Amino acid sequence: MKTAIIFRSKHGTTETVSRTMAQKLSTDEVTLIDLKKYPKPNLQDFGRIVVGGSIHAGAVQKQVKNFCTAHLNDLQQKEVGLFICCMDRELQEKEFENAFPDELKTHAKATGIMGGEFVFERMNFLERFIVKKISKTDHSVSDINEEAIDAFVSRLQG
Repeated sequence: MKTAIIFRSKHGTTETVSRTMAQKLSTDEVTLIDLKKYPKPNLQDFGRIVVGGSIHAGAVQKQVKNFCTAHLNDLQQKEVGLFICCMDRELQEKEFENAFPDELKTHAKATGIMGGEFVFERMNFLERFIVKKISKTDHSVSDINEEAIDAFVSRLQG
């Protein structure tokens, strides 16, 4: 099945997770589409669409939310997977719920919360300051959940 993984990544974590998914979906023809570079992708050629974004200040990127809203009817005609990358384990379920339209979450074959990263080298001064205050860490941390990625891919292929 032709699959598009459509994502928006601020510091590279969601792109890393998207690339990992693409490798695990090796039996499929997978196209990665970064909404920053390609804000209006053509969905016509794909039978499966995976949409992902990262959570910053409690919300998914505006491009991800706008994409889902603008293409809601088209997405409901496809097999869909939805995921977020998020470091706040206490709020991740709520942040996932707020990231995508209800109709799309109900329609999705697979959903997932893939963990996240704080990549200080890719953050500006203000982002580093905020992360230090909120997370009580002063260095880069990776908490990408490989098991969540595997389970997500398994549900997509099942």
